[in-house]
Parts: sequence; structure tokens; C-alpha cells
Amino acid sequence: MNVRQWSRDLGLGVRFAFAGGREGWVRAVLTAVGVGLGVAVLLLTTAVPNALAARHAREDARLDWPFGASQPARADDTLLIADSDTTFRDKDIRGRTVEPEGAQAPLPPGVSRFPAKGDMVVSPALRELLASDGSALLRERLPYRVVGTIGEAGLIGSRELAYYTGASGLAAHLDDGVGAIRLKEFGNPEPTKEETDPVLVLLILVVIVVLLMPVAVFIAAAVRFGGERRDRRLAALRLIGSDGRMTRRIAAGEAMAGSLLGLVLGAVFFLIGRQAAGSAEVMGISVWPSYLDPSPALAALIVLAVPAAAVLVTLFALRGVVIEPLGVVRTARPARRRLWWRLLMPVAGLAMLYPMIGQGRENGDFNKYLVTGGVLLLLVGITALLPWLVEAVVARLGPGGVAWQLAVRRLQLSSGTAARMVNGIAVAVAGAIALQMLFAGVDGDYTKSTGQDVTRAQMQVQVPDGAPMTETARKFADTEGVRKVTALWEGYLGDSSWNGENGPSLSAALTVGDCTALRELAKLPSCEDGDVFVIEGAEYATEGPQLNRPGKKLYLEQSTSEGSRETVWTVPAGVTTARSIEGLTEWERGGFLLTPSALPEAAGKLVSGQLYLSFDESVPDAYDHARNTAFHVDPMARPMNWYSTEQDEKFTSIRTGLLVGSACVLVLIGASLLVSQLEQLRERRKLLSALVAFGTRRRTLSMSVLWQTAIPVGLGLLLASVVGITLGGVLLRMTDTPVVVDWSSVLAMTATGAAVVLGVTLLSLPPLLRLMRPDGLRTE
Repeated sequence: MNVRQWSRDLGLGVRFAFAGGREGWVRAVLTAVGVGLGVAVLLLTTAVPNALAARHAREDARLDWPFGASQPARADDTLLIADSDTTFRDKDIRGRTVEPEGAQAPLPPGVSRFPAKGDMVVSPALRELLASDGSALLRERLPYRVVGTIGEAGLIGSRELAYYTGASGLAAHLDDGVGAIRLKEFGNPEPTKEETDPVLVLLILVVIVVLLMPVAVFIAAAVRFGGERRDRRLAALRLIGSDGRMTRRIAAGEAMAGSLLGLVLGAVFFLIGRQAAGSAEVMGISVWPSYLDPSPALAALIVLAVPAAAVLVTLFALRGVVIEPLGVVRTARPARRRLWWRLLMPVAGLAMLYPMIGQGRENGDFNKYLVTGGVLLLLVGITALLPWLVEAVVARLGPGGVAWQLAVRRLQLSSGTAARMVNGIAVAVAGAIALQMLFAGVDGDYTKSTGQDVTRAQMQVQVPDGAPMTETARKFADTEGVRKVTALWEGYLGDSSWNGENGPSLSAALTVGDCTALRELAKLPSCEDGDVFVIEGAEYATEGPQLNRPGKKLYLEQSTSEGSRETVWTVPAGVTTARSIEGLTEWERGGFLLTPSALPEAAGKLVSGQLYLSFDESVPDAYDHARNTAFHVDPMARPMNWYSTEQDEKFTSIRTGLLVGSACVLVLIGASLLVSQLEQLRERRKLLSALVAFGTRRRTLSMSVLWQTAIPVGLGLLLASVVGITLGGVLLRMTDTPVVVDWSSVLAMTATGAAVVLGVTLLSLPPLLRLMRPDGLRTE
């Protein structure tokens, strides 16, 4: 290969692209826009690892938990801090209540000075939320004076809702279960490396491949914009003496010019998107623009790979085209595409994945290279099979109306162009179907029951020790939107003093509540205030019957930061036996059940209250009304929403990342398809004008364009479904999970792809109508 000759020919192609008049510029700009969109997504992808690492580092730096055997003693450099997280509607708000114990107390990251009692510093997003018109309930719950803003160093994202508020007297809450702690510094000085789950690693690999493949396909399609007009220019080059190889290299240079301009536009698009990311939130995830720094090595790889791919794709596309001085032999009937070599890629992909069938998570990590290569080959196989499928089907389509005939004939003449437009959406849909099957298949391994019966309660509130039981429950019962309150006060009874050398030898749970609340825990033969019950039949905590001896003294204890307190309760005569049932949570309670008047007044100050709330879902903001009531009862109270299941955080974050990435890829797909459609219409401007001049109705031409899009899209989505289900089944077998096809998800993914194409087609109708005018035949 003569490097000098190659560089000269490629350079000549670059000159033709930029010095070829309006036609060359339009083609170069269209190519650049298509490539630029793809490059922007690729740059964004290379920045994702840095963004995730930056978020994790920020989260670690502000951790407020003493990572030692015990909390430090009070000193000039200690800080008391309590968790005061809350939720407003569907938005989580990170809150911390702080009290410095000396001049050297550590400041939280992003905070320049401690807020005084009654003041708070807030994140920019929370400041906006508090100032908005619909946030009166939140302002009632956070009635503090805003005196500052949390800096970027203290927030994991630009849209995070967070605040720090000042307080006094937190030392009294160090050991009361509210969560106040003492620390000397923020952050985790000894981060531990967690073991990776092979299935989660597999999910991450497949997500990356599935999200990036459509981008690569669109870049490959974008460098082939304007192919028919370019071929006529190449014939002119042959006429003035260029040989076939030189002509192809010049064509490759033109494509490279568009890709180089695309790199510049891609960098501009990325910088615009990077800055816009600072004010955006997707699926609850936000980042700072500074997080989105592409890896230099990966960015350099993109800069080199995109122009090289443009050259290779162009040379590959022209391999079967005969360029002669009098024209390009593309208008003649092309040779039928061969199927056998197109099947090699998906078969090779399956062969690479086959050795890992049945491996599961018990047999070590999956081979990353085999996984990546196998998934890539299966998805690339779509781009090889789709042109053959479109050609084979349209060749057999029968006659119909004028619009149908125009569409079918156009597809028969240039089925490859139609297939290229659909390749990206087909690859994206196939990958989405496979991932949806994989996520659905392994979901049960990462989702477990919480044991919380959400049909009986939807929120749990811990109230302060010693709070008046009846009055506290009534405040919640009177709250707007609360339908039912189940109030239970809990403690532990021991057969001897808790302050003894060894403590009690037997202990039993003590639960206090009215008759309605106690019936949520046990089958009571009858009940009225003053009754006492002992539970039999509990699977665990069976010591209650052993302690049920009239006149026996039992000790009720409460631990505080100032030491432990206890009081004595004497077992009365006539204690009724009750049978345990599954309570509000998924376990059967044992021990003693007391109605309120059966508990001595002194003991009432030593039990911890738990309220279980049920809501009228038709009342707007019912949950927030209850959270406000909890705040008025005690600012340190922590309402907790109930859920029937909980999901592994890593699994959830991967799924969220997939959804965010899919949203970005869908935007890219739509934008690229629109650019491609506009380029196709531009290529056929004179043909459309000629048809209109001969009397063809605009409605007929519009329908023909719609059919030209619908037929390859339908075939592409059909092929994508087959490949996606096959890939999803193989991935499930690799994780040793039963193969189940969720047809509703398959239809949803397919419908999403079809909706994107339909939207693009509708957006292309206005320029189509402008092109369908007889004056489009004018030339100079």
C-alpha cells in the first residue's frame, strides 16, 4: 500500500467535500450532524465511569458514621449529628441535624459554617423547591431560616435535595434509637471492597454493549449519506482519468471529511449536553457538569476510530459498485444478496456464548471477552441480515394502489438504503428485549419481601419515648388523609434487674395498645381496657408463658445516653391467654400484651412507641400531612413508608442506568433518523417534483413515503424481536435461570421503536410537502 498515494487521494476527497459547492457542503454537514450526534453519545458514555466514581467519592466524603469500635468521647473537635431525612411527595430529601461540641468540630463537606439553632443551609435545588408555590406542606415541615447554600463538594448531584439544620440537646438522643451520633470527621477512612456478583457484572457488560451498538450503527450509516449523488461525481472523476481504486479512495476522503467535521460537532454537542446536565434530572439521577469528563484514552480512541471507520465503511460499500466514466452501475438490477455469510455472525456470537450456558453465579465470573464478543456479533448480525430480509420480502410484494406501487418499486431499487435507516432502531430494540428478559428473569434473586403488610398499613412512625400514648395516637388519627392508626408501645421485661452483673436470665417482649391494635397481633377471646394477655403459639419469643406467674416481679428497662432506667411491673392474677397471629410485619409476636390502663404510669415513660398508619389514597398529599404531624410531635421522629418488597441497591442502580441510557439512545435514534430521512428526501427532490408536475397527488406521494418507511421498519422490528428473544434466552441460560418470554415487554419494546419511527416520519412531512413543487425541477 502506497501511503503517499492514499494520503493524497484521501486529501483530495476532503477538498471535494468542502470545495464542491453547495451540494458538497450540504452532504458534509448532514454527515457531520449524524456523526456528531453519535460522537456526543460516545463521549458521554466514556464520561459515565468518571461520573459514577465522582458521585461515589462525594458520597464517601460526606458519610457521617463513626467507623470505629465505639463513638468518641465529647471533645472540642466532636460533632453531634442526627439523621433527619424526609420525603416530599415522591422526592427524597437528605437532612441532617447538627450540633458542634467545640470550636474544632468538623464541618460537613460543602458547608462553610455551622447553622445556628433554627437555621439551615440548603442545596440549590431544595431552595428552589421551598420557594415554589406548591410546597407549603414542606415549608411547614422545614420551618427553619435559610442562611446559606451547600456547595458542590457536599452534593452528589446538581438536583439533589439536601439540608443541614442547627440544633441543641442532641446528646440526649445518642442512644434512644433516633440516630444521633458523635463523630470527629466525615468520610469513610477505611472503605472496604465488596465482592462482585457475576450476574451483576454480566448485566453491566450487556447494558454497555446494547447501549453503544445503536450509536456505532448510526455513525456507520451517517457516513454514507448522499450516496447516489456522490456516485455521479465519482463517474465524472473517472471521465477525467482517475482509476477505480483512486476513485474509491477519493470517495472515502469525502466521507472522512464529514466524519472529521462530525467530531467537531460532536464535541460541541457534548459540551452543550454536559452543561445542560447540570440542570437536568433523569429517573432521580443528576450530576454536576464537572463529573462528565471523558477518559482521555477513550476520547482519543473515538477521535481515531470514527474517521477510520468512515473510510472503511465507504470502501466496503463501494466494493461491489462499478464506477465508469459514463455512469455508475448501481442503477442496473443488482445481484441478489447472499444469505450464508450473513448467518455466520449470529452463529459465531452464539458459539462464543455457548460455553457459559448454565454457569450461573456459583461458578465464578463470566468471561468478559466472550460475553462482549458474543453479544456484539449477535447484534451486528441484525445489520447484516436486515438488508437481505428487506430485499427478499419486497421482491415478492404484489401490486396495489399507486402509493403502494411507488413505495415498493423504490424499495426494490434501493432496499439497502432503506435497511440502513432501520438498522439502528432494530439493533436498539433487539438489545432492549434481551435486557428486559434478563432483568425480569433475575429480578427475583435481587428482590425480597420486607414482611410489611401494605394492605393493613402504609407508613410507620417512631415516636419519642415517654410521649403520651393516647394523645399522640389521636394527633395522627385527626390528620387529614389518615384512615386508621394502630398505636403500639413496646419494651422488654426481664426476670431480674437489667443492671445486674449478668442481666436477666429470661426476658419477654411487652406490647401496649388498645384492643383494636392488639387484635392486629393476636386472637383475643375478649378485650377491654385494663386487660392483660400472654401470647402462646409464637414461633419465636416463647418465654412469656414461663414468666406468667401471678405476683412475679418483672423489670422493664430503657437505655439512654445517661445510663439505663428501669421500673418493676408485677404480673397480675387472671392473665388471659391469646394465640399469636402474623402481625403487621411478617413475624409472630410473643410475650405480654397490655391495654393502656394496665401499664403503670412509671412504666409508660420507658416504652417506645410505634404508630402504623393507613391512608385514604384519594386525599391529596395524605402522606405529607402525616409527616408534618410527626414533625410536630417530635422533630426527631422518622416516618418510614412501607413497601411489600425491597430491591438490591446495585441491581436497582444498574436498571436505573439502563433507563437513563436508553432515554439518551432514543433521543439519538430519533434525531439520527430524522437527519437520515431529510437526506433521503433531499436526494429525491427532483423525482418528487417530476411526479407532482405529472399530476401525482401530494397525498399519494406522502403515503408512498410512509409505506417506504413502514415496510422496512416492520421487517426490522420482526427481526429484532427474533434476535432479542434468542439473545435474552441465551443470557438467561447463562445465569442458570429458567427461560420465560415476557411477551408484554417484547410488545412494549417493539411499540416504542415503532413510535420513534412514526414520530420521525411525521416530523419529516412538512419538508416533504415543501419539496413536492414543480419548481423543484429548475436547475442551473
